[in-house]
Amino acid sequence: MSKIALVDDDRNILTSVSMTLEAEGFEVETYNDGQSALDAFNQKLPDMAVLDIKMPRMDGMDLLQRLRQKTTMPVIFLTSKDDEIDEVLGLRMGADDYVKKPFSQRLLVERIRALLRRQDAVSGDLGGEAEDAKLMVRGDLSMDPLRHAVNWKGKDVSLTVTEFLLLQALAQRPGFVKSRDQLMDVAYDDQVYVDDRTIDSHIKRLRKKMRAVDDEFSAIETLYGIGYRYNEE
Repeated sequence: MSKIALVDDDRNILTSVSMTLEAEGFEVETYNDGQSALDAFNQKLPDMAVLDIKMPRMDGMDLLQRLRQKTTMPVIFLTSKDDEIDEVLGLRMGADDYVKKPFSQRLLVERIRALLRRQDAVSGDLGGEAEDAKLMVRGDLSMDPLRHAVNWKGKDVSLTVTEFLLLQALAQRPGFVKSRDQLMDVAYDDQVYVDDRTIDSHIKRLRKKMRAVDDEFSAIETLYGIGYRYNEE
């Protein structure tokens, strides 16, 4: 049973969504502000967190920033209906997905299940000895799906599940172009629609993390209007 942390200052959302998730077989912990959630996470992390952005004591952005200092746990943001800035900023800070308020609870359940499936696929729980579960080495890059581990030039790089899947998809076939649609298929479920901006934001954060260990990292190439390509160095 996966444990989901739901963090929102709207008690109606906490009550209704937690009831829905529990009916779907999840274990749910609820928090009405970011600080109380962080205090609990410092003791034990859930399997996934669903965070509102605007909250008292500590907002969702601050909470995500602190979480990303210690964990790659999947995170879904709940964003305001028309606040595109929050969506883009949240993705660039390391959120895996976002759902706009007001939202269908069925949609949120589908997003949660899709993200958990992606995490299982990365860790090899669904892959066993499949090709995607084997250690992959491409020049200075090595990726170990079973340990969710990435190493570049001897240095470890901590990636979220979405970032890991995107890098894995690009590096599997160096020199071949992956369109944004192809990358969406890799990182998201068929029932989940995301736009180009979402993939671009994940790629920007992925590059930023790689350049944090090697400021000359340039293996991921953008082909404007087409997609992305991994060039083995």
